[in-house]
Amino acid sequence: SDTCVHAPTVRVRPLTCTETRRGDQRVVHSLGDGTVHVSAARHDVTFGFSAVFDAGASQEAVFEGSGMRQLVELAIDGFSCTVFAFGQTGSGKTYTLMGPLAQSETRPAAPGLLGLMQRSFACLLEQSQSCGSGLALSVSYLEIYNEQVRDLLSPGPPCALPLRWSKTRGFYVENQLNVDFESLEAIADLLLQGSQRRRTSAHTLNRHSSRSHALLTIHVRSRASITPTTRVPQPGACPSKQGTLCFVDLAGSERVKETGSSGELSVEANNINRSLLALGHCISLLAKPQGKRMHIPYRDSKLTRLLARSLGGSGITLMVACISPSSRCLSETLSTLHYASRARRVTTRP
Repeated sequence: SDTCVHAPTVRVRPLTCTETRRGDQRVVHSLGDGTVHVSAARHDVTFGFSAVFDAGASQEAVFEGSGMRQLVELAIDGFSCTVFAFGQTGSGKTYTLMGPLAQSETRPAAPGLLGLMQRSFACLLEQSQSCGSGLALSVSYLEIYNEQVRDLLSPGPPCALPLRWSKTRGFYVENQLNVDFESLEAIADLLLQGSQRRRTSAHTLNRHSSRSHALLTIHVRSRASITPTTRVPQPGACPSKQGTLCFVDLAGSERVKETGSSGELSVEANNINRSLLALGHCISLLAKPQGKRMHIPYRDSKLTRLLARSLGGSGITLMVACISPSSRCLSETLSTLHYASRARRVTTRP
């Protein structure tokens, strides 16, 4: 039977110094037990989710409380697992996934500030070491910028890659680079290398606004025990399994008049909003009862094509909705919370 696996969690970031100086009111409050309350002029509404993390929650608390550890274990068991971070620009999506933006190979982040990605990598490699040489790990890292898919790990300037379709693989990116890794240092370096090539820009709401959607996918292959002489599985050996763990850092939704964007920034914002609208449309249709569903328009954007299997196929998905508590961001915050509520009703068969 269908299982509800799009388990949305909510993270409320602290008010920024700019918001505090400006006198913004805090209109979002965590009530505990997975509920969040929005209270402002003409708005008084409560939402329920699997977990809500308020401004004081640590990165470790988000990792443990969101079910991320279980998702890593499911990927090892051969399931296709996906983690979304979505919300308004400047709401803390990239910080939740990766930690501080200022980190580099020469200036690593403090361990307590590391995000869901690095903590998942550590958990995955711990499990790999406990399995001996039973796991083979590789990673790919892509961005969707202005509706072009670009490889963030390939050497040289990022160039557009074709998106293909096949009956066996679904939508896939042709010629993307997959890099094997065996240590935490190696995958951390690949993450930093790719994220530094990702498109970012500054505007009124965010000095480091992501201008692309980024998808980092860990491919996990568990190998059956092989005898060195016969090269066949030993008696009683488990068959090999192939799982994936995909982290999706969505570019933030934004209103051009709020960000002051113009020229190239405005074009980027329109492409971001268009693909997020397509994603929201797919989620709305998937949330309808099975008998009332229409055709799901995955082909409306590159983003929805690449996420088709995660959204409505056989995947297991964790959605992290990042929101600002500021009264100035009320409209976008409500939009994000309604978005997450719809996602909660989507069911798939993992």
